[in-house]
Amino acid sequence: MSAEVRSTLGVPLNELNSGGFQLPSWCWPLITVAVVLCFWEFCSRFGIISSRFIPPMSVTFAKLGEEALSGSLWPLVGDTLRGWALGLGIAMGIGIPTGVLLGSSPLAYRSVRVIIEFLRPMPSVALIPLTVLVFGIGLKSEVFLADFASLWPVLVQTLYGVADTDPVAVDTGRAFGLNGWERLYKIKLPSALPYILTGVRISSAVSLILAVTAELIIGSPGLGQAIEAARQGSAYDAMYALILATGILGYLLNIGIMRMQCRLLHWHQSQRRIAP
Repeated sequence: MSAEVRSTLGVPLNELNSGGFQLPSWCWPLITVAVVLCFWEFCSRFGIISSRFIPPMSVTFAKLGEEALSGSLWPLVGDTLRGWALGLGIAMGIGIPTGVLLGSSPLAYRSVRVIIEFLRPMPSVALIPLTVLVFGIGLKSEVFLADFASLWPVLVQTLYGVADTDPVAVDTGRAFGLNGWERLYKIKLPSALPYILTGVRISSAVSLILAVTAELIIGSPGLGQAIEAARQGSAYDAMYALILATGILGYLLNIGIMRMQCRLLHWHQSQRRIAP
């Protein structure tokens, strides 16, 4: 094979194939986001979509920056984070111990399986009328809805994680004289930790969704209430700015939980990196 065939513009083909001219992997998400934002700006500026109801991207981000600099955004974020944290925290406090119990006892799981399968697919928004009657329109209703919705992912993941523990490892612990609590603490819980953290990550997103939903519908203080107030006042630039703030908040929370997951599971095979 000639040198001309083996080389393109002076660069060996094996370097091209090895990705020498490829962009870093972290660039691609940024490029995708930039393309979407430019498409939004183009469609709104040139009348493809109504700029009255969907302001251009530049106007929306300018409004978001204005809200952030003026300080009016942060109390709303704090109210939403409070509902999110309380809902997620209560769900973890109930779901993880219950999942450990049900995963360790097949009899206990069979006894309550019908109740779990009945409640788990129930839409949380369907409980809003009952929630308002019982708790009113304040923080308690928001926390209850966020807790109810986020309970099931962490409970089910914990249950499956404990039940999926390698029986050989459990029998080995028993052979070494570990009692039931020691086998749970030293074998079952470490084995179930990846499942539990996955459930927490899913429940975090669900808790935020229901917190904002409760603020939108019930009127609890937070980003959702501000979004609805902006819609009613036809302040569409502020409405979309607050929607963007909600999305950015969810993204940052997800990144934070992923970082925590990486730290807690540094020993797990899913976090191992193969040296190039």
